Amino acid sequence: MSGEEDDEALAASASEEEEEEEDQVAGDRGDEGDGSLSGSEGSEEEEMLRCAVADVPFELLQKAKAEGHSKIARGKTKADLKRLNKNRPMEISSKKPVGRFRDVMQTSKRVIRDPRFESLCGDYDESRFKKAYNFIYDEQLPAERQELFKSLKKAKDPELISEKKNEISLMERQLQSERDRRKHAEKAAEQKRMERELVKQGKKPFYMKKSDKRRAALIEKYKELKVFHLLAKKFGLQTCGKLENFLAKRRQKNAAKDHRYVPYRR
Repeated sequence: MSGEEDDEALAASASEEEEEEEDQVAGDRGDEGDGSLSGSEGSEEEEMLRCAVADVPFELLQKAKAEGHSKIARGKTKADLKRLNKNRPMEISSKKPVGRFRDVMQTSKRVIRDPRFESLCGDYDESRFKKAYNFIYDEQLPAERQELFKSLKKAKDPELISEKKNEISLMERQLQSERDRRKHAEKAAEQKRMERELVKQGKKPFYMKKSDKRRAALIEKYKELKVFHLLAKKFGLQTCGKLENFLAKRRQKNAAKDHRYVPYRR
């Protein structure tokens, strides 16, 4: 009987040992499962942190690391600052100061056109332009000059009188220059007309040089002043020294030209 009891005791102890081993294996498997779950959670957190820091500049990362911050403030990028509608203004960060000069409304670019060089405005014709604005020298400036003469007679302030005299002299110079221009234009047109007639007759065309034109203009001006001077002298009128002033200016100009060839000390 004692042998049978010993066999039963050994079998019971063996079954208990097998149960303990099974429990231990199950516990190890459970621990391994928990470890794998915690490892997957950690990898997800790392992936989220990596995505959050991907667009942050390296300087901000270094600064945050030096200061010991765990969070980094990210501003809105240009991709985030989009308009929901093209007619709405763009969203701008309030942390940046607003410039003093900025475009409040986005308008089309202003194109500056010069009518002198634009084909849209037509070709420039000097003769037509002068004819279109002849009224300035024929009507407007003479009328303004007459008004200035009337106001000058009534004026008593010396400064006002001097100012009006300067304006009158300026208008007279403008009118005189316009008269001279018209006279030269008429003579140039007459010269061209004569040359055309000679070319039709079989003559070779002749083109006068600029220096010859200037010389002819000076000779003609001298003749006019000489005739005016002789008439004034004949009738005892005051000539105002126009001829003398003209000759003095020409002498001074010629002397300045000749002075270039005078030797100087080195």
